Amino acid sequence: MKINYCSQCGSDNVEFRVPDGDNRPRFICANCNFVHYQNPNIVAGCLVTHDEKILVCKRAIEPRRNTWTLPAGFMENHETVEQAAARETWEEARAEVDIHGLFTLLNLPHINQVYMIYYGSLVGSQFSPGPESAAVNLVGVEDIPWQELAFPTIRETLRLYIEDLEYGEVRFHCGDIIRPLVLSNPRNAWLANRKTR
Repeated sequence: MKINYCSQCGSDNVEFRVPDGDNRPRFICANCNFVHYQNPNIVAGCLVTHDEKILVCKRAIEPRRNTWTLPAGFMENHETVEQAAARETWEEARAEVDIHGLFTLLNLPHINQVYMIYYGSLVGSQFSPGPESAAVNLVGVEDIPWQELAFPTIRETLRLYIEDLEYGEVRFHCGDIIRPLVLSNPRNAWLANRKTR
């Protein structure tokens, strides 16, 4: 992402070069020498289960409007990743979740994102669409809308959950989803450094 103006002094004299003592180019204000660091975004979410079903949300916003996803979104300042996952579950599905632990950590270096999806169970039985969701449903494994899933991270998380059900234990999974992706085959999206514990 290009930076046109310095957020410190307002100058439009911003250069892209390697700062002294660094090893990669950054946007640097030539007026006040402020270095504009850009870091990956964390996306936090939950795989929420209830009565052997999974809570899924139909997106009411872009990107990927009208496709299905797990409740997830960008982490905010001044919250933990787990708090962000619970907040996103409430915002998108109006559901309270009892979080049991981190389920998947997926790196997406080509879009500068890290997905951290927790595993948990629905508290009570109440859920409904939040402002960013057109619908919220509990679906069995056999009813997952594979062809209408929003993102490769969601496809992989669900696939790993099914794998764990067959294994008999929900485990922690860590890996990278990198380009090129062949979305017609979910296994082709999981290309490097997969670890399961």
